[in-house]
Amino acid sequence: MSISSDEINFLIYRYLQESGFHHSAFTFGYESLIANSNINGSEVPHGALISYLQKGLQYKEIETHLGESGTQVNCDEPFNILTTHTCQVKKKAESQQDKTKRRDESDQEIPDSQVTLLEGHTSEVYICSWNPTSSLLASGSGDATARIWHIPENVPSGPEAAALCLHPTELKHYASSSERQKDVTTLDWSPDGSMLATGSYDGVARIWTSQGDLKATLNKHKGPIFSLKWNKKGDSLLSGSVDKTSIIWDGKSGEVKQIFDVHSAPTLDVDWRDDTSFASCSTDKMIYVCELGKSRPIKAFVGHTDEVNAIKWDPSGTFLASCSDDFSAKIWTMKQDKFVYDFRHHTKEIYTLRWSPTGPGTKNPNKPLLLASASFDATIKLYDIAVGKELFTLSKHVDPVYTIAFSPNAEFLASGSFDKCLHIWSLKDGSLVKTYKGNGVSAGIFEVAWNPKGDKIAACRSNNSVIVVDFP
Repeated sequence: MSISSDEINFLIYRYLQESGFHHSAFTFGYESLIANSNINGSEVPHGALISYLQKGLQYKEIETHLGESGTQVNCDEPFNILTTHTCQVKKKAESQQDKTKRRDESDQEIPDSQVTLLEGHTSEVYICSWNPTSSLLASGSGDATARIWHIPENVPSGPEAAALCLHPTELKHYASSSERQKDVTTLDWSPDGSMLATGSYDGVARIWTSQGDLKATLNKHKGPIFSLKWNKKGDSLLSGSVDKTSIIWDGKSGEVKQIFDVHSAPTLDVDWRDDTSFASCSTDKMIYVCELGKSRPIKAFVGHTDEVNAIKWDPSGTFLASCSDDFSAKIWTMKQDKFVYDFRHHTKEIYTLRWSPTGPGTKNPNKPLLLASASFDATIKLYDIAVGKELFTLSKHVDPVYTIAFSPNAEFLASGSFDKCLHIWSLKDGSLVKTYKGNGVSAGIFEVAWNPKGDKIAACRSNNSVIVVDFP
């Protein structure tokens, strides 16, 4: 048995893709010349690197626990590849507190019978989004397709609902089978729900009707598109790319309105402030605010010491939140250059953040404006922006948290992690109210999304599937 450096490089490249590190995967693939290898990616199973490491770890564990007589030692201690292992043969008796905790967790768990499983994608599903005006759910995958699922409204989630979703509308991002490596990395519905925009690893953005007809092909970027968003009026589309640029497109014709070349490294995220101005962030550690018709940024925010992964304006466009690999989340305003708040409560990189749909500029202006951040430290932090302090730490996940979403009424927060768990939290006290534990070797969750009514949650997973659960 042997393994080549090309094979190792490909396994690492695939792992980075599956874990959501799209820009890292692109850079690693470019530098290691993955495209020049003879490896057929379609024949490599998903989660291969983790699977091989797990099998090697199991072999090492068996080898460690073999006594001199060749019999297996009964050890209760977990086995970890990076720490020294000390056997503990005695097993502690389960306490009454542990029994109560286990019973409570069992009551919280959502059974498979109450989950609609959407199957059809042939690669990881990176992104999903509900149509704002109907029961349509869009998903984007590494199989170079997006799909539009018609989710039944009056049928409880489960096998019966899944049987009604067997024929989604498929949006192909390739002309032939040789082009099927164009991951759909981002998508967004127009505010009126009539159009779906998708961004792909091939650097092309596309606009589709809600029926799945291709309306426009936006071909100006020279690298993968990682972020794509409609403005509130729905007349303009904003995209950000690895090619360092952001582009505003005409939402009807697909023509370029303006190209913004302000970053010195890949653009990772973009977000509209209003219908003509937006913010962008990059691996160059910078955040810029730009406006249609102006050639230079109208604001530059300096303060992060590592690449900025995500940015989000609050519903009123007053505060901009940013999160970074420097372990911090920061709050900015257009009124000053220095950040308003610098939250440093996480112990690892912060991957994403979200604002609550409450506070100024929302239907619930009297409720507090909240910010949630999700990190590779497996926790979620919740902040009250009015006082600039942390409210809760949500810490039931055991692996990096890649996605979070507020319910429309801002009373609950959904989170998804590579520990295969979808958790639903109460924002009254930070308690865990419901959870779904996925099955399978590789079922990490990339994205979660609430439907507009707030009674269904979708989650897209690394095992090529999408799930929908009812809530409450």
